[in-house]
Amino acid sequence: MKFEQYNISPDIKQSLAENGFRRPTDIQFKAIPSILKGEDVLAIAQTGTGKTAAFAIPMLEMLLRGKDPAPNQVRSLVMVPTRELAIQIAEAFDMIGKYTGLHIVGLYGGVEQEAQIELIEEGIDVLIATPGRMFDLVHQKKLDLRKVEILVLDEADHMLDLGFIKDIQDVKRLLPRKHQTLFFSATINKEIKDIAYSLVTNPIRIQVSPQDPVSKNVTHSVAYVEMDDKRFFLERLVREFPESKILVFVRTKVRAERVFEAMKRVGIASITMHGGKEQGDRMQVLDAFKKGEAKLLIATDVSARGIDIPNVDYVVNYDLPEVPENYVHRVGRTGRGVQKGKAVSFCSTEEKPVLEAIQQYIGKEITVMEIDAKDYDSTISLSEEIPNDNYKLLIKEFEESKEKAKRKKKKR
Repeated sequence: MKFEQYNISPDIKQSLAENGFRRPTDIQFKAIPSILKGEDVLAIAQTGTGKTAAFAIPMLEMLLRGKDPAPNQVRSLVMVPTRELAIQIAEAFDMIGKYTGLHIVGLYGGVEQEAQIELIEEGIDVLIATPGRMFDLVHQKKLDLRKVEILVLDEADHMLDLGFIKDIQDVKRLLPRKHQTLFFSATINKEIKDIAYSLVTNPIRIQVSPQDPVSKNVTHSVAYVEMDDKRFFLERLVREFPESKILVFVRTKVRAERVFEAMKRVGIASITMHGGKEQGDRMQVLDAFKKGEAKLLIATDVSARGIDIPNVDYVVNYDLPEVPENYVHRVGRTGRGVQKGKAVSFCSTEEKPVLEAIQQYIGKEITVMEIDAKDYDSTISLSEEIPNDNYKLLIKEFEESKEKAKRKKKKR
């Protein structure tokens, strides 16, 4: 079934066609009819399968059928865990709702609130918000949620993991008793599922590819590389694929800056994105990477959840994620939609237990890239950070010191 056959507004069909939406993905095909019926939905699907459009399309259609909002009032609310995701989802709604005339607003911290308040005063059809800024404006009586018809919790498991459960419960108390709740996520466990069911009423449960949380479009591999040697192998990957768009994940913002400096020393340009940067800087970085102006982005997990970056060729887990499910969200930045992608993980000796936990979580072993001692050494020796002659000299000195130690031992 094609989108042109759906019983939705011509305005929505036009924007879908202009942006290459011909047929619904599995999650869209299963979710859209239930949402249009006004049912609560609990949907679980892999990253990159089109979850945002799965709720945006029917929401916009339903809102077109209703009345305009009064000043400061909100007709539908999409709650998300991060500012980057709020911006991205607002862009998706703007794209799909381009010809509808509906008022769509992204609300998040890190920017001045005056301009946001002006937008709210007009009344909002779709509000995409992070909890912090939203509650600030509710408490200032600048934002009225008493007329919300539809509540969406996107990346819901992450919101609950981050401790937003109280915020979600508080929001539910502010909404009218009768409203529709849509719960979307890539992963879910029993604890989160129990919380989810406490928030919805007789939901339609939709699960796409439940046995494999990772997209089949992604090829996975792991290389056993010691912690101090990872920069040399990243350098090698970048030099072997100079035109590829590569997204590198590290654990901390300090690590991100250290890897950035390591790449800089060998003449490789990169950009970083992490929680230590101002919101404006983070969005500039993300925009540069999306447009291909920068080919190498080094980021913390702030970039892993739900961010849609087109045409990422490689995701590199420079550091393995401590939480196994974050592996799914990281590698989900590549192989999106119908595109193919590659995920490469560097695993040091101390990270092997983490790798085992990841493999257990995804239900399969990750293919090991066999690196023999000669190839391992040559990767380091060919780095521009350590001149080749100096590296060979170090090896020679090391071998000579071992021989001297042996001779001394024999003399004793």
